[in-house]
This record gives sequence, structure tokens and C-alpha cells, in this order.
Amino acid sequence: MENDTTRDSLLTELHRGLRREEATRTILQVIQKSRDDEGPVFEAILTQAAVLCEASQASLQLANTERTQFEIAAYWGFEETAFNVGGTAPLDSGRPIPEAIRSGLTVNIADLSETDFYRKKDPIISHVVDVEGVRSWLVVPLLSGPQAIGAIALSRKEVRPFIETEIHLVESFAAQAVIAIENGRQFREVRTRLEREQASAEILKIISQSRDNEQPVLDAIVSNAGHLTNAHLAGISLVNSEGTHLAYAAAFGPMSEHFPKGTEFDLTGQLQIAVTVRESRTIQTPDMANDPLYFEGDPVRRKIVDEVGIRTFLTIPLVKNAIAFGCLNLSRREVRPFTTDEIRMVETFAAQAVIAIENVRQFRALETLNAELEDRVKDQVGEIERMGKLKRFLPAAVADTVISSGSEKMLASHRALLGVLFCDIRGFTAFCEIAEPEETIEVLQTYHEEMGKLINAHGAGVDHRMGDGIMVLFNDPIPCSDPAGDAVRLAVAMRSRMDELAKHWKRMGFRLGFGVGVSLGYATVGMVGYEGRSEYTASGTAINVASRLCELAEDGEILLSTRAAVAVEDDCPSISSGEFTLKGIREPIEVFRLDRRENS
Repeated sequence: MENDTTRDSLLTELHRGLRREEATRTILQVIQKSRDDEGPVFEAILTQAAVLCEASQASLQLANTERTQFEIAAYWGFEETAFNVGGTAPLDSGRPIPEAIRSGLTVNIADLSETDFYRKKDPIISHVVDVEGVRSWLVVPLLSGPQAIGAIALSRKEVRPFIETEIHLVESFAAQAVIAIENGRQFREVRTRLEREQASAEILKIISQSRDNEQPVLDAIVSNAGHLTNAHLAGISLVNSEGTHLAYAAAFGPMSEHFPKGTEFDLTGQLQIAVTVRESRTIQTPDMANDPLYFEGDPVRRKIVDEVGIRTFLTIPLVKNAIAFGCLNLSRREVRPFTTDEIRMVETFAAQAVIAIENVRQFRALETLNAELEDRVKDQVGEIERMGKLKRFLPAAVADTVISSGSEKMLASHRALLGVLFCDIRGFTAFCEIAEPEETIEVLQTYHEEMGKLINAHGAGVDHRMGDGIMVLFNDPIPCSDPAGDAVRLAVAMRSRMDELAKHWKRMGFRLGFGVGVSLGYATVGMVGYEGRSEYTASGTAINVASRLCELAEDGEILLSTRAAVAVEDDCPSISSGEFTLKGIREPIEVFRLDRRENS
């Protein structure tokens, strides 16, 4: 008889083990099929847990990011409940479910009607006992690392506490729920990143194709911004020529019908869109109905909230040269503030809108200028064509010199004594491999803008740029009395400015440096290329030496050829670094390093 009892017990335990293995296998299969949706996984977990543990009801709760509330994500077996799916409750109430989430500890209550919550007539616990009929209750936290992100709750309608093996089973199911949540989060992050990269690429492509019309770019920006942030309205408005009003230039979303193209807003008023432009700063109002303008009865704010239905509102300025000339705005019908990540993304879109608008402005300005020139010199069509050709295919300084001379003979190949400067950014290649495309563009744009200012200020004749490399020529076609000195002085100014930029970039996590090579010597100068693809450039040993010295220079160094060092020794002392064999140079040359202390 005893053997029969033992055998029956073993068979029962074996049957339970098989059922648990089957339940685990079922849940894992659902996890594999539900990469971006945890709902089916939660449903499978609650079903298997309730059946295997003989529970009357089961629910799964998730804490919000701020850990102030929890939300009912799924439930099973409920006929009457104090909360529906999507319902929320505070985490600081001390009740069993929020306490398990806060503490990360399992709560196992034998009889809920014997707890202080019930005796003190807590409304939620009273509802659970009296209406739902719950007596025994088990709450198991969903642990992600040391912290619980939610909980699974099982209940029975009779006093029958959950035993240790059942608790262990639910804990294993809780771990599977955490895996599903993490998988879903990672999948959505990857998908979001790919969508944003695709959107940015699309906008940049449209920018390159829309030199004379910014509208396709603006339409693409509001469409992508609205889609990627789940906004109900995305719009771009621009300041009119009088500077008195903002007018809608593009809109996207289900609420866009309320703001057709041309809708104007007073730029002098207190509306958020006007303040953003006047103060050139991003502003977010989490709830437009909980704002002083709404309480004061501002008619526009009242219409936006009560008729249009806007609640959360984000405005980002379109800024050029520290002055805003427009605004990109996003709206949601519900109170759901835009995240920092979303705001950062939309600020990138705003920068792209500025680029597109500026490109079109420059293109139209160029068209206007060409038209005016054509009208003024109708009797000199041939001369205009010649000037236009030179302006398109030559550096501005070279073209102006040719035009002033009245002859193109100076473009023919010739020899000239040149001061040659080569410079580039140290660590730029490694930076490009780890940086976001927008960060790379921003660094490169700032670098060329700042170096270009210095090149122009120092009267260089020609400069060529490729990536982060720059070549600058002195003494041709614009003559100067001290080509080596001018090149060295430009190098010192560049290094000083790059020191400032490098400190700023370092605070952003970018470790970038700067090196310069300067030479003095004769080179062959002239036009190189073919019709439609020509440039004014130079070649020869002096060019090669400056390029190799730039490659040789460490961060912060300015290296000079022997001839350049001798030419500037009175004004710009240098120190010999020894002889070096440079690539493409047959004989070793003595290299000099500009003394930083003496030339700061």
C-alpha cells in the first residue's frame, strides 16, 4: 500500500514536471515570434502560470520610467476588477503589488482578508476581497538586475497559500517576462535608429536635389518628424520679409487641416511659437491646458487647446548666425511630453531645414545677381560668358585677378615662387568611425568655416580642400612680398583657433588635434582639368614637401622646410628637428619646428 502511494506521488510529480516543461517551451516559442510585441508573451505567461498553479486570476504589472506608478499590462481570469488593462496606480501606496515592485521581494499572502489593509477598509483591497473574491495572493517581482520593473500577481478565491514550488515556477516565468521586455526594447531601439538614419538620408538626398526650391525639403522634414515622434501635427513656419509675422510653410499630420499653408501668427505676441523665434530657444509645454495663457483666456491658446485639441507642444527655432528666422513645431493631442532623444533628433531636422532654406536663398541670390549683370551688360554677352565660366571653375581670388587683368594668359602654366601651407585634423579618421554622421558634418563644417575665415583674412591666393585637408598658396595669382611669412602667420593663427575648437570638442567627447606643414619654393602653377571640370592649382617639390611635413607634424606642431625657416627666422624663430627622408623627396631635408612659445 505504501509503495502504491509513493508511486502515485512520483507519477503526479512527474506529470507536473512535464506540464511545466511544456509551459516553458510554449512561452519560449511565443518570445521568439514576438520580438516587437510583449503582449502575446504576457498572455502566454499568465495563462500557463494560472493553470499550473491552479490560480483563479493572474495579472502582470509594469512600473513607469520614473517609478512613480505602475500600469496593468495584462490579466487573465478576471470577471470583476478594480483596474482594467492600461489602468495605473501609485507605487507608494504600500499595497502588495507596488510593495513587491518597490522592494524587489516576493509577497505571499495566505488570506488577504486577515491583512491590515482589509481591516482598515482600504478601498482597493476591500474591492479585491469583497467583489473579486480573492483570498490567497502571490506577487512575484520582475527583476531586471537589482531592480524590479514590474510584477506578476496570482490569486485564489479560497484560503490556499501558494507553496514553494509554485513560487519558484512563477519566478521562472517572471524571468522570461523580463527577457521578452528587454528583447522588445532592444528591437524597438534598433528599428527607431534605422528609421531615423533613413529619414536623415532621405532629407539630405532631397536637399541635394532641391537647389532652387526648399518646399520638398520642408515637406519631407515635417513628414519624417511627425512620423518618428508620433506627433499629431508637425509644422514649419517662417518669418515674413517685414519681420512681423510667422507664416506656415509646411504642415503634416491629422491636425494639419487646422493650419493650412500661409496661416500667420503675430511675432510680437506671447504665443510659444513667437517666443521661440524671438529668443532663439527650444521650448516644450507638457500641457497647453495647464498654462498661464490658457487660464488668462488668450483666444489663440484657447482655440489651439479647445478646438484643435493640442495638449503637448514643442517648438524648435530655425537659426542662422545666432538669429532665428523660423520655427519647427510638433504637437500631440494627449499630455505626453517629447523625450530628450526625440527633441535632439528634431533639432537635427531643424538644422537640415536651415541648410535647405539657405541653399535656396543663395541659389536664388546668385540667379538674381546673374540676371542683373546680364541686363546691365547686354552689349557684352561674350564678356559675361567668360566671367561666368571663370566664376564657376576658378577660386574667387583667381577669377577676380583674371578679370581685373582683362586676359586669361595668366592661367597658362607658369613657374612661381610660392609659400605653401598644408593642414589637417589629427585623429579625424578614427573620429569618423565612431561618430554619428551629424556630428561628423558639424565638426567638419565648423572647421572649414573657421579656417576659411582665417585664410581670407590673411590674403591667400588659392586654397583647396578635401575632407579635413586644406592646401593654401601665397604669391600666386595674388602677389605678396613675404609668401613664407604670410604662410607661417596663417599657420599660427590656425593653430590658435584650433586649440580653442579642440577644447570645445573634447568636452563633447571628441579627441581631435591639428598639424601644419609650410614650405617655400618654386612650383608650376596653372589650370588643370578639362572643360567644365577645371581648377587652378600647383605642383612641384615645394607642394610635396609641405604636404609631407603636414603628415609628419604631431598634434599642435607647425613644421617648416629649411628654406621657409630661413625666410622667417627674424620674425618667427624655429628649432631644428633633424633631417628626415620624406616620401617622394629623393634627398633627406632638415625639418624645423616653429617655437610655440616664441610664436604664440
